[in-house]
Amino acid sequence: MNKQILLKSVVSEKAELLSENHTQYTFVVNKAANKIEVRNAVEARYGVTVDSVNTLTMPGKSKNRSTKSGVIRGRVGGYKKAIVTLIEGDTIDLYNEL
Repeated sequence: MNKQILLKSVVSEKAELLSENHTQYTFVVNKAANKIEVRNAVEARYGVTVDSVNTLTMPGKSKNRSTKSGVIRGRVGGYKKAIVTLIEGDTIDLYNEL
């Protein structure tokens, strides 16, 4: 079962405040990944020690778009987010890998 665990890092205002103040980093992860797999993937990829992992399943949303031919209704799929807390002293430079 060779699946990719970490899909991308979340760059938002809330995620920035968490990383600056609490050494917590937010990632979009595979929906089937559990906390232990997320912990191992972050430690292997960034060479840091993970203190804890919190996961959230974000629901999908309905979207409407107006075009010349009328309103197009669609749906954006849901995803899973992981907030990773590192031990004190460890940091991840997410902007270096962009």
